[in-house]
Amino acid sequence: MRHVISVLMENAPGALSRVVGLFSARGYNIETLTVAPTEDNTLSRLTMVTLGSDEVIEQITKHLNRLVDVIKVVDLTEGPHLERELMLIKVRAVGKEREEMKRMADIFRGRIIDVTDKAYTIELTGDQGKVQAFIDALDRSAILETVRTGVSGIGRGERILKL
Repeated sequence: MRHVISVLMENAPGALSRVVGLFSARGYNIETLTVAPTEDNTLSRLTMVTLGSDEVIEQITKHLNRLVDVIKVVDLTEGPHLERELMLIKVRAVGKEREEMKRMADIFRGRIIDVTDKAYTIELTGDQGKVQAFIDALDRSAILETVRTGVSGIGRGERILKL
């Protein structure tokens, strides 16, 4: 099962390395990883997507909580939450393809953020399903380059991850 785990941790050298090391030492895979400082510059929020049974995720959570730099761990998939991913995708746009790429960007509520005579760069935000659906809707030969941020997630309503 897919889980989105958020970790509030100290914004200190080596903290991210220790979290990633915990996963690799136990043979767990991280599907996506996003980390950045929070509103408090001494803290960072790490959001990762991993696959595993409830028992495996419980073990991961216990191990994460034992790390010195980790302050709080929440499995966002245990309750209502929001997820978003940002993708920048450069596509070939020559001749009749230009209008088709613009139409596809509009359908998926993407924005063309860079235009050259041979390519468009499109910015698209949404859940992983939407981002992947956009890629799947394109002709593979039209895709020149793709960059994805990975999932960022937050609990809905009053559910917060804070000290």
